[in-house]
Amino acid sequence: MHSHKGNLLVLFEDNHIIIVNKRAGDIVQGDKTQDKPLNEIVKEYIKEKYNKPGNVFLGVVHRLDRPTSGIVVFAKTSKALERLNKMLREKSIQKTYWAIVKNSPKKEKNTLINYLKKNPKNNKSSVFQKETEGSKKAILHYHVEKKLDNYSLLEIDLETGRHHQIRAQLSFIGSPIKGDLKYGFSRSNKDGSIHLHARKIKFTHPVSKVEITINATPPNDPLWKACI
Repeated sequence: MHSHKGNLLVLFEDNHIIIVNKRAGDIVQGDKTQDKPLNEIVKEYIKEKYNKPGNVFLGVVHRLDRPTSGIVVFAKTSKALERLNKMLREKSIQKTYWAIVKNSPKKEKNTLINYLKKNPKNNKSSVFQKETEGSKKAILHYHVEKKLDNYSLLEIDLETGRHHQIRAQLSFIGSPIKGDLKYGFSRSNKDGSIHLHARKIKFTHPVSKVEITINATPPNDPLWKACI
């Protein structure tokens, strides 16, 4: 079901939704940089593929940090967008991430519960043990999936979707993600990516009600390759 259109890797598509494997460095939605966002690239793909005149509807269901790769879901109809947004709020969309970290956590598997506070000035989240003014509860579950020579691969299931949640919480336990300077890794990756990948998504289709499970292959680099 994979189709490459330019640099777009489509993992799933029907009349209501389109799921793509985002490359690290792509932005999901336009920001202050003049870079072309993924939602515009997907719109062009749809316009071209179906010869659509006029504007193409495309709803952004959720975002993925720019340096992160992996699964992004877009809605092709307003009905699908509305339902997917509701499903996100109700936490009925399961998302699994892969992260490659330098220091393997002390526990093979664990649930991390913290409070995160976003600072818009430096676009960073601070982690607290206890609730503090303006903070939001952040919960994730991880297990060590594989140990490499210098790194470990963690599989992470998110229970909440806070700003930079995985990056901040893993850094807080002393296991920052490879390449993530912002959260305490010693050096950046050459291409500006971090080794965090939205690996899998599982949900009930908003319209057809069919169970959907999608996996996204991580980027083509030696370290990710060693994990598969």
